Amino acid sequence: MQRLGLFSSTAIVIGSMIGSGIFIVPAEIGRGVGSPALLIGAWVVTAVMTIIGALSYGELAAMMPKAGGQYVYLREALGPMWGFLFGWTLFLVIQTGTIAAVAVAFGKFLGVFFPTISSSHWLLKLGHVPALKIGPMVLGNMDVGLNTANLTGILIVLLLTVVNIFGVRLGALVQNVFTTAKLASLFGLVILGFWFGKNPAAMAANFGHNFWQNASWHALHPVQVGVGGPIAMVGLLAILAVVQTGSLFSADAWNNVTFTAGEIRNPKRNLPLSLVLGTVVVISLYVAANFVYLFALPLVGDPHGATAVARGIQYAAEDRVATAVLQQIFHNGGAFLMAAAILISTFGCANGMILAGARVYYAMSCDGLFFKATSGLHPRYKTPVAALIVQAIWTCFLCLTGSYSQLLDYIICTELIFYILTIACLFVLRRKRPDAERPYRAVGYPVLPALYIGMAAWICVVLLRYKPQFTWPGLCIVLLGVPVYLIWSRRRQEVTTV
Repeated sequence: MQRLGLFSSTAIVIGSMIGSGIFIVPAEIGRGVGSPALLIGAWVVTAVMTIIGALSYGELAAMMPKAGGQYVYLREALGPMWGFLFGWTLFLVIQTGTIAAVAVAFGKFLGVFFPTISSSHWLLKLGHVPALKIGPMVLGNMDVGLNTANLTGILIVLLLTVVNIFGVRLGALVQNVFTTAKLASLFGLVILGFWFGKNPAAMAANFGHNFWQNASWHALHPVQVGVGGPIAMVGLLAILAVVQTGSLFSADAWNNVTFTAGEIRNPKRNLPLSLVLGTVVVISLYVAANFVYLFALPLVGDPHGATAVARGIQYAAEDRVATAVLQQIFHNGGAFLMAAAILISTFGCANGMILAGARVYYAMSCDGLFFKATSGLHPRYKTPVAALIVQAIWTCFLCLTGSYSQLLDYIICTELIFYILTIACLFVLRRKRPDAERPYRAVGYPVLPALYIGMAAWICVVLLRYKPQFTWPGLCIVLLGVPVYLIWSRRRQEVTTV
């Protein structure tokens, strides 16, 4: 039943994109690039790729407005195995892992107001998984059990799953309210920062001739290869690719709205429009927020500095750059304001991803490539209730293990590979189905989609070379899906023949 309008579908795009990353990852990017110009440059690269991706997905979404989104595009253009591998990876890590990370982050920041909620406050500690080093990768090294932070995350996952079982309208209403609130929070950070956050010392350190420091074609930047590996010196294009793990992840999940295509009114118009509107709004605010950070704090800092200004963006306490900026403006009250903003942001983000993700598993089940029960809809609310429950169970498990943070790091390159394959579907379908109805055609085709594929492929190559601990495990997870697909498809054939 088509119940989501343009505002609700745009809210899913925005709500799924804005989590906690924009408030934190600029510190890590700043440590990597060591240049105000390259900090902004990293976000500009993300902006270009995200907007081109949205423009390209718009054609596929308008052409095939069915529940499952990206899974359907890959299945129709490249074959069922590629659709399955995307859905397999989405369920095992990408969607559920992101929901788990966001939900536990909610618990972490709720601890600012209620100190008993903490990842160190254990209710049931089952043990510690020792570190296992395999070449450049380090697996394990995590505590397993129930603490007050991940208990809060589990409760949030269960609450939002129940909300989304009781109808897409209720889930969309929650999404609309919290997306509006988180947009207001991020917009407020930008406005307050531009008006009241300008620090003369930071302005002098970050702008003028200092803005372009270490940003020339000849400048070299240190990158550690693997875990505990040697330091390699890389050039401008390589360092921008390396730091994309932070900025691209912060802007990720913009494609989630395509998973709910079957429930969007007039999807041939509203799907591509919501993709473009949502990504442009969020990316614009992200770039503006990074200028605010540069206005308030010097990029280069001392990790042992006594004040927020002394530590700078690079070494903001616990990487919470936005908190440091608001503390500059509101002093002690800044931490509470930022914690409240992140609570709103993470709650809305988790809801959007829970709402969207289950639709992919539902579509896979209808194709006989996922648990059969997940193809059922609630008799009254017409929501994929079993898919929502299965998603919640696995997400809660990831909350308990704590492994979601590792898995998210490992999957960045894999996500890019699926984005590349999906945008390549544009070229395949233009050739295979030249006469198919296309209510919207990708702007800039074929140049812009080809540019995206080239940029994403370059980032993947660089990450495979310099960050193998983040890339090879993700590829292994995808490859494990191949034998699973063969088993599942064989069973489907046996059932069909019987």
